[in-house]
Amino acid sequence: MNAPATNPPDPLSPGAHTVDLDGVVQSYHVHGTGPVCLAHSGGPGVRWDYMRMPALERHLTMVYVEPIGTGGSGRLATHPHGYTRDRYAKALDALIDHLALPKVHLLGHSHGGFVVQHHALRHPGRLAGIVLYDSAPVTGAEHFAEAMRNMEEFARRNAGNPELQRVLDAFGSIPAISDDEGFTATIRGLLPAYFADYWGRAAEFAPVRAAVSGSHISGLDEHLVPDVIDDREPLGAVTTPALVVVGRYDVICGVRWAHELNKLIPGSELLILENSGHFGHLEEPEEFARAVAGFVASTAA
Repeated sequence: MNAPATNPPDPLSPGAHTVDLDGVVQSYHVHGTGPVCLAHSGGPGVRWDYMRMPALERHLTMVYVEPIGTGGSGRLATHPHGYTRDRYAKALDALIDHLALPKVHLLGHSHGGFVVQHHALRHPGRLAGIVLYDSAPVTGAEHFAEAMRNMEEFARRNAGNPELQRVLDAFGSIPAISDDEGFTATIRGLLPAYFADYWGRAAEFAPVRAAVSGSHISGLDEHLVPDVIDDREPLGAVTTPALVVVGRYDVICGVRWAHELNKLIPGSELLILENSGHFGHLEEPEEFARAVAGFVASTAA
């Protein structure tokens, strides 16, 4: 007697999922209800948990991607090298195939924004809209110089704070990161600079700081060449509707870059969260959710 047929699990059912994508395990997490939006976290290497957006989950089915090499997802044989944004974008494309959706919205935070930009340039027909959240059109020396300028401004605003030196030391230690423990220690040390007013809201944000963790990703390709990005020229060809979101006090992917993205991407919208740093979904969750949910609703058709 044959066993009764069973239906395959719904890839969009609430909770944690894993899928094998070309021999590498991809983990993702589904929460919320409504149109589907895939959220790609930043770093690269930061675990997905910090991206939870309960206010947005009231409007959208959020699919939180754990990028390969991070958390519950598999690692490349070349780990910690080889995690180019082209490799991340291919994994994202395979996950969209797995979800079997004709079109999706993509939200990329920080480095995830670089991945989403890349995907939008190569697979525009698969996307209903993109949200570039604290992203930038370039990396490399120019991006780092702007981050240095923003960190100096952060230090001026917080002069006299006894915890400031710990943050500045963490920023200076970034080039020396060589393992997961060092990466986690650095991002925890650096985190206050990523909020508009971390110390004024420490009771609220200290648990985020204590929980954040991740994997060391070198930023080099499999041939040990830096994966440097400059999208200024190609972004003019983006045809997918785009929303650019940035926090006024973001030190790493700040307002300068948001204005550039908005200018470069035809027809894009821009939202500046006036009381946020790099984590507007935590600092101004209702305003962030209204903007993203409204953008998705206006482009879902």
